[in-house]
Formats: sequence, C-alpha cells, structure tokens
Amino acid sequence: MKDLTFGPFAAVGKATEDILASLGKFGEFFIEILRSLRDVSTWSPLLVQQMRRLGVDSIPISLFLAMFTGVVLALQASYTFTGQIPLYFVGTLVGKTMMLELGPVLTGLALSGRVGANIAAQLGTMRVSEQIDALETLAYNPVAYLVVPRVLAGVLMFPVIVIFANALGISAGLVTAVNLLDMSTQDFIRGLRLFYAPFDITFSLIKTTSFGLVITVIGSFMGFTTRGGAEGVGSSTTRAVVISSMLILVLDAFWAVVLLQ
Repeated sequence: MKDLTFGPFAAVGKATEDILASLGKFGEFFIEILRSLRDVSTWSPLLVQQMRRLGVDSIPISLFLAMFTGVVLALQASYTFTGQIPLYFVGTLVGKTMMLELGPVLTGLALSGRVGANIAAQLGTMRVSEQIDALETLAYNPVAYLVVPRVLAGVLMFPVIVIFANALGISAGLVTAVNLLDMSTQDFIRGLRLFYAPFDITFSLIKTTSFGLVITVIGSFMGFTTRGGAEGVGSSTTRAVVISSMLILVLDAFWAVVLLQ
C-alpha cells in the first residue's frame, strides 16, 4: 500500500531531479562556451570552415522550402481573398508571412534537422570514441576547438540563409501570382509595399539569430554528453533535433510577445 501511495510521487521527483540536473549541466556548458570565446587562437582558424559547412551547404534546402512556401502562400491567399478582398493583398500576405513567420521558422526547423543533428552526431561520435578526451590530454580546450566555431558559424550564417529564403519565397509568390492568378507585377508589389515596415526584416533576423544559437548550442551539448556507444549517438542526435525544434517554437512565441507589442 505504501508503494502504491508514494510510487507516483517518487517517479515525479526522480524526473524532476533529472531535469534539474540536466539544466545545471547545460548551464555549466554554456558558461564554458562563453569563457572559451577568449581562446581566439584556437577557434578562429576553424570558423570559416564551419561557416561553409553549416551555412553555405544549408542554403539549397532552405531555398527549396522557401520557394514552395511562397507558391503555396500566394495560392491560398488568392483562394481566401476571392470576391471579398482586393487581390493585390496577396502581395501583403506573402511578404508579411514570409518575413515575420514562415521564412525564419521553417528554415530554423529544417536546419535543426540538418545542422543540429549533424553537430550532435559528430561530437557524440568523438565523445564515445574518446577523441574529445584525447584533445584534453593534448592540452587543447575541446569547447573552444569543437563548439565555439560551430556556435559562431550558426549565429552568423543563419540570418544570411534566411535573407535568401525570404527573398526567394516572396519572388516565388510573385511569379505564382502573375502566372496563375492573373495579377500584374505592379499589383503584387503594391500589396507588398502596403504594410511593409523596415522592422519586419530586423524582426526576422533577430529570430533567426536566436534560432542559430539554440540549434548549435543544443546540438553541441547533446554531442558532448553522449554516452553508450552507437546507440547513445543516435539517442543524442534525436534529442538534439526534438529539443531544438521545441525551443524554436518557444522562441518564436517569445519574440512575438516581446518585439511586436
């Protein structure tokens, strides 16, 4: 009877303890990243290489998503507005939605799968194969050598990717509107400019920068804390993608509350 009464509470307490312990480890890891920024001679030679791997190599998938997102937005807007709202508002909806929401969020979710999983798998493999331990033995700072270049590359390159994605998504919406909805280019641009504010771009870039930070830091943390061989690497990779995706949606809501009020 005692086990039945206290068993659920014990399970909840154990889960809470595990969560708090993980948060503590993550806090220590993030502080170590900040400290390692001072070790410029270690991470700076690797930064450009990581910017290419995490940024330039991620552009094709981001542009692919953005192109079809722009097409779908234009078609759905025309369906919604038919007979009720002037059709040039298609340009307004495509522009606002791409810049404020779908451009950053869809790109972030896609890159959490590509970049976050890649980082977690690479560092997790290095952890279980004791390569990270070998770096420490050789007096290298593994955080400065492995983590800082990836984090900085994500923070610097993700906004650049989203700029291209937003531009292509809006362009795809324009082409769709002109060729499938019998709109003129002037009408689409009129709607695009109607409610445009320069802060729209700033808002998009702020969100994407935070997404880049979250994806790279979470992926690195999961990789560094990997245990259990190949199975552990797979588990860390999965957790990196899931947690990054959840935090992207949380940050999306957070920035909407903070910056759009």
